[in-house]
Amino acid sequence: MQNDVKLGELDRRIVAALQLNGRASWGAVAKYAGTSESTVLRRAAQLTESGQLRVIGVVDVLRCGLGVPVLVRFRCRPGTAGAVAEAVAARPETRYASVLTGSADCTAELVLPTHSDVARLQLDGLPVGGDVLETETLAVMRTFTSNHDWDSGVLGPDAVAGLRGEDVRPFEEQLWERPPEKLDELDLAIIAALGEDGRMSFKELSRQVGSSESTAARRVDSLVKRGCLRFRTLAEPGILGFTVEFMLWLSVLPGHLDAAGQQLAAHPGTRYLSATTGRFNLVGQVVLRHYGELYRHTTDVVGALPGLQAADVTLQVSTLKRAWTPTPRTILEEA
Repeated sequence: MQNDVKLGELDRRIVAALQLNGRASWGAVAKYAGTSESTVLRRAAQLTESGQLRVIGVVDVLRCGLGVPVLVRFRCRPGTAGAVAEAVAARPETRYASVLTGSADCTAELVLPTHSDVARLQLDGLPVGGDVLETETLAVMRTFTSNHDWDSGVLGPDAVAGLRGEDVRPFEEQLWERPPEKLDELDLAIIAALGEDGRMSFKELSRQVGSSESTAARRVDSLVKRGCLRFRTLAEPGILGFTVEFMLWLSVLPGHLDAAGQQLAAHPGTRYLSATTGRFNLVGQVVLRHYGELYRHTTDVVGALPGLQAADVTLQVSTLKRAWTPTPRTILEEA
């Protein structure tokens, strides 16, 4: 049992290092995880093989003009939320899907080609059968912080500085108002390849996309600097010691929206936060280490936001899909 505890802590440190920088060298991960490089390679391989760890490249669709993210809340007939969430998660345009408890029964983030498609979704709804009683669609206007910006706090500030560098502000904060970037065929090919394996070597990447190794490296660096490409470490929050995950749906006075967004994004539990259209104009995904922290988060963190008019909390019962990828639980259920 003692060995299992040590192993779990080591896994947390490895995942935490990759959360800070998904393409960090194995030597750097070993340094901040406090173990040898060979041990990191062995444990990371085991976690990857079991479906608990994966690093992928993700494109910022708003930054690149490739689509419009929308969040959809579903109210379902009793006992059908799981089936509805599975049907929505199976759709190719769905980037994220989870079952909730509270005022909504499940939620999903979809990426649609244009704003016209958002309007069509609102008019026609999602073809998921008669189990859906009501939907509410919120289009993302800007993102304050995303999961790839999140620092789990498992490792100290030295690890953050060593793995991320000095400027650790969310890319979204720096780039969101600039015109969309234009991507060529090579950019799109690189993004697609890294979307399957975010730790792919430049040698292998160049082979897959048909370019030189130096060209592939330069293009990846350019895509990252322009805010088009980020690297996302897919690992369930429980591996990092967070047992509670929930969605925040907030209504904030428009004049306070930016200040409230910046304030909430700075909280260490906030993994994702966006300003949206609709009844709720600030939507976030938050993790806490245990359920007992939820009350103080509601009163002291949410309650302190400027311009707050209304707040709704929906606990995540299960998550089926993150960053286009089925979660480990879904993989195990399908096996």
